[in-house]
Amino acid sequence: MVCVLFRIAELFHSHDVSRVFCHLCITLLSVIYITPPRSQPVQVVLHLKEGRKTSDAFCAKMAESESLEITAEHERILREIESTDTACIGPTLRSVYDGSEHEHFLDKLETRIKGHDREIEKMCNFHYQGFVDSITELLKVQVVSTNQQLQDSGKEMVSRMEELNRCLVQQRNIATTIDKLTLCLPVLKMYSRLNDQMKAKRYYPALKTLDILEHEFLPKVIQYRFSRIMMDALPKLRQQIRDVSMSDLKDFLESIRKHSEHIGQTAMRQAEQQRGLDSSAPRKGCGPETHLGRKDAGSSSDAEVDTNSPASEQDSGILEEDDDVEEEGARDKFENYYQQQRRQQARLVLSAQSNMHETLEGYKKYFNQIVGFFVVEDHILHTTQGLVNNAYMEELWAMALSKIIAVLRTHSSYSTDPNLVLDLKNLIVIFADTLQGYGYLVNQLFDLLLEIRDQYCEVLLKKWAAVFRQLFDDDNYTPILVNSQEEFQNVTNQFPLVDVALEEESFPKKIPFSQFVPSIFAQVKAFTQACLKFSEDLHLSSTEIDDMIRKSANLLLTRVLSSALQSLIRKTHIGLTELVQIIINTTYLEQSCKHLEEFVTDITNVSPETVHTTKLYGTSTFKDARHTAEEEIYTKLNQKIDEFLQLADYDWMLVEPLGHASDYLVDLINFLRSTFAVFTHLPGKVAQTACMSACKHLASTLLQLLLNPEVKQLTMGAIQQFNLDLLQCESFASSEPVSGLQGETLQLAFIDLRQLLDLFMVWDWSTYLADYGQASSKYLRVNPSTALVLLEKMKDHSRKSNIFSQFRKNERDKQRLIETVAKQLRSLASNTTAHF
Repeated sequence: MVCVLFRIAELFHSHDVSRVFCHLCITLLSVIYITPPRSQPVQVVLHLKEGRKTSDAFCAKMAESESLEITAEHERILREIESTDTACIGPTLRSVYDGSEHEHFLDKLETRIKGHDREIEKMCNFHYQGFVDSITELLKVQVVSTNQQLQDSGKEMVSRMEELNRCLVQQRNIATTIDKLTLCLPVLKMYSRLNDQMKAKRYYPALKTLDILEHEFLPKVIQYRFSRIMMDALPKLRQQIRDVSMSDLKDFLESIRKHSEHIGQTAMRQAEQQRGLDSSAPRKGCGPETHLGRKDAGSSSDAEVDTNSPASEQDSGILEEDDDVEEEGARDKFENYYQQQRRQQARLVLSAQSNMHETLEGYKKYFNQIVGFFVVEDHILHTTQGLVNNAYMEELWAMALSKIIAVLRTHSSYSTDPNLVLDLKNLIVIFADTLQGYGYLVNQLFDLLLEIRDQYCEVLLKKWAAVFRQLFDDDNYTPILVNSQEEFQNVTNQFPLVDVALEEESFPKKIPFSQFVPSIFAQVKAFTQACLKFSEDLHLSSTEIDDMIRKSANLLLTRVLSSALQSLIRKTHIGLTELVQIIINTTYLEQSCKHLEEFVTDITNVSPETVHTTKLYGTSTFKDARHTAEEEIYTKLNQKIDEFLQLADYDWMLVEPLGHASDYLVDLINFLRSTFAVFTHLPGKVAQTACMSACKHLASTLLQLLLNPEVKQLTMGAIQQFNLDLLQCESFASSEPVSGLQGETLQLAFIDLRQLLDLFMVWDWSTYLADYGQASSKYLRVNPSTALVLLEKMKDHSRKSNIFSQFRKNERDKQRLIETVAKQLRSLASNTTAHF
């Protein structure tokens, strides 16, 4: 019946239906416990009683509007409900649910329920006292029976409860035991692991295990005796680990000392490979970074350490053991010992061998050891805690850097091979880049490279000085003769020759300069390129590189090449022909200086018009060399004249002249003619100056022959012979031996000697003495002192030759005249000296 009511509640999902359901339940219970059974239709109707309150108003409204047909249908449904078994009431209620007059039906149902309620109420009032008596009797019988049953069944339950209590106690004890074992077993397992690690000599994991056991596990089981035994054993184990760690640390220090060179070699090779990869990409920044501000790539620098080396295999455990020593005293001991030993090793590494500068391998070994040392230190710094710190690293690096710079400065100064110095520079750059990659400050190394650059320049200058000397020694000092266009092209490829007239000539052609001109030009370019090689990777700007190259080139030109040219010009075996060729060569080299400027501009990409750009001093160098060569030509020419004049063998006591010029003088004139013919390629002023200088020197030397103190006596015949030689010189001067130099101009070189000889041969003393000091004087260029010296020599000869004829009147008059003229000449000479 209850199931039927729940089914009705499911069919009518509303608050009112719920109320109906509640009323039905109360009614049903009342029927079961209060009233005797009735027919099933009446029971069902009674069960519907409880829904009356909620549907009164609704039924009244429906009654007013329903039709007779609906009312009849509802009556039929109600009769079916009252007369149908409760198991079959579902379809009937379903028909109500499917219809649309739910409220009207509920009103009908409420009215019917009220009617039945009145009947139930009447029936209950009639049977109330009997019902109460029956319930009371029923309760008495049920309580006694129930009590006995409970007593009988409780005995067994008490027994079971006691058994259950014992089981619960056992279970609690088992749980407690499990908890204690769960707490102790990890401690025992950890201690067992510690013993296994100690036996296996895995001290770093053992130290970790010991630390965990002491600080995490043992405090939880401190109440047990075995924990105190373990606590007593831990200090011994820790001391054992400390002793073994110290021993291993010593072995580790020895190992890294042996393998530092290999580690450094690997690191430098990797840095060099990285430079090769980066060289294809433009550099955006070259400034090195400090040790404290490591680059992002520095985090991976540890991976660059050779992990296959024995030192790397050890530091994975030994360094970490040192890192986990908790006692302050032990930590200080490890740190101090390690740092002290590493400082000693650093001093050994930084001490270079005395012959390190002889080969590049010596420098490589030195750098590899240093890089290996500091790569290991950097690795330790970033993989351990407390063993080293930034302050220690900075102090150690500062000490090492100063020592490295001092060693390199000293040994690089010993190097005389420019290729070795260049290789050293490249090695220092790789060395600096490697350490910079690990965060070390390397600015001073690049400053040192600038110093080595100056040394490199000096070494290059010495090398090129030898090259220039060799070129000068190998040159033939003759114009280059080319027989084909290919030969001509080879020369013009080496030297920028621009000569339209020469290019139009047919082969064979004669290029005015000798072979050392293109060779010198090529060597200057090679020197410039060698300087540029050293400037690579020095973190210099284009302007700084250009300035360095120009200064080095100026040193080459003004100091080395100029000195080589000066030495060449002053060599004794260099003759006039060679000097002439040197002047021609320097002229062409001077003209090529603008091409050297263009070459430097091309390789540095810095315009010569840029502010503060150093200019090349090649022009002044070659001008000075040419001027020196010109002076040397004058000197050589005069020396050659002196050599010819040394052959002069005058008979100063000659009575009559020979009738022709002296042989030595004829040879000298022929030499001068051939020499000045070679001067056609010289600049006009040079040839003219050389010719004038030669004639002046010749005239001066001839006069010195007359005035030679060793010549004590002189005859008129000797003067007449001397006059014939002078006529030969004047004839040479009037023949215009050098183009552009007039004969009259060249004859002025001999005017002093000509007037002196004319004065003695004509014996025109009266005119000389009368016109002396006047601008129109015929013998204006005759010096009284010179005339007096020559007259004294003739007077001595006249005195000795006329010793027996002094009584002759003519001879006496002549002797008296000579005395008078000599006296007057002395007076003029003294007055001239007093005037000056």
